Amino acid sequence: MQSSMRERLVVALDLPAAADALAMARLLEGKVGMLKVGLELFCAAGPAFVKELQVFAPIFLDLKFHDIPNTVKGALQVVLRLDPRLVNIHASGGPLMMETAAEVVRVHRAAGGQTELLAVTVLTSLDREALARLGSLDEPADLALHMAKLAKECGCDGVVCSAREAGAVRDACGEAFHRLTPGIRPRGEAAMDQARVVDPAQALRNGATWLVVGRPITQAPDPVAATLAILNQMAEAF
Repeated sequence: MQSSMRERLVVALDLPAAADALAMARLLEGKVGMLKVGLELFCAAGPAFVKELQVFAPIFLDLKFHDIPNTVKGALQVVLRLDPRLVNIHASGGPLMMETAAEVVRVHRAAGGQTELLAVTVLTSLDREALARLGSLDEPADLALHMAKLAKECGCDGVVCSAREAGAVRDACGEAFHRLTPGIRPRGEAAMDQARVVDPAQALRNGATWLVVGRPITQAPDPVAATLAILNQMAEAF
């Protein structure tokens, strides 16, 4: 059971220094399914460092591209040379941007690559009040579901969404349309800067494909023990 849970766990290496991220990757080797490299670490360490990390686990390259279609196309063509397991874009970039990105990824896979493309729906740091300040009258769950349906139409392989919306996305878009869910907090831990958090077991019950966990592991006194505790919580879902 723990082996199947491990494949679903993505650890966010949201650390400022490459040396710290590399040490964490070594520590967690064989214990997690993927490592997430976000914008901060990618800007600090660059593509070559991603190759170093791939020795320890597959990589989710969390760069959230959001630009005109041609710019996103070019950026994806560069990072796909690394053949990450997952890469993402913002659904709010619009249908043409998503369709362009999806075609780039399809070409990459046809040439033997493994990468899947996810579209970010509504960031888990945003709640109803934050969306209202942005000019949206939608509830976060409604907007996330709308964006997920559009992402599927545009050829994306799945979405990044809150675990609170994962079940509705699965029901609307099908099991094969993947749901990667950040904002995961083990029971009893603070939400920190996340607005829509869910515990590991509930996230899986709700329909999440993968869970992203960062600081509850990387800032724990014993990251390995924290990882094992989260895996145990995940197993409760089954």
